[in-house]
Amino acid sequence: MAQSEQITTPVDTVVSRMRALDAALPERDGLAVFNRVYLTVTEAVDRRIDEGRFADARAAITLDVRFAERYLAAVDAVAGERRPPACWRPLFQYRRHPGVRPLQFALAGINAHIGHDLALAVVDACRTLGCEPAELEDEFDRVGDLLVSLEERIREDLMPGPDLLQIADPLTHLLGSWSLERARDATWSTARALWALRELPDVAEEFTERLDAVVGFAGRMLLTPLPG
Repeated sequence: MAQSEQITTPVDTVVSRMRALDAALPERDGLAVFNRVYLTVTEAVDRRIDEGRFADARAAITLDVRFAERYLAAVDAVAGERRPPACWRPLFQYRRHPGVRPLQFALAGINAHIGHDLALAVVDACRTLGCEPAELEDEFDRVGDLLVSLEERIREDLMPGPDLLQIADPLTHLLGSWSLERARDATWSTARALWALRELPDVAEEFTERLDAVVGFAGRMLLTPLPG
């Protein structure tokens, strides 16, 4: 896919929406915790696009925006008193629970967005660009590498204290039960499967619904209230 020379990026639009959410939400709100994490990632992707770090800027922008739009659609659904996708429901249901720690909120949001939204965003981007998933793999990997590099910093920023280092701390077990890198690998396989099923809409819809439910179940486990 040829790279466009001059691109007006819509990434700034989604960044602005996330910044508005950050300003409006209480700091301890579980959605606010995830939103801050995602805002950091999106700003980093935007900087790398501006620096020419993506071989195909148009593809990177399209994937990034389609990805963000799915998160923002879930936020809009809740604001409009509609049900968000199942993968997002645990975060919205537990966002004010005093027994859930900030790191859990961050991981539950990442789980929903990577485990469900990213695969659908790859398909959305392929349709928009008129390409196959293989043509987006480089951009997918670059965004994924950035997410993995930020994961450690996210964990450090949201660490509840030295107790995390104790093997008896329940949060230690929760942290060990989920991996961003494994989730990203599974998402790429899911995106390819959904693309292959595009001529079978009934099967694709059922597959997507099952994916949504499974990711939501994992999110619910990540948000298990823990003793303080």
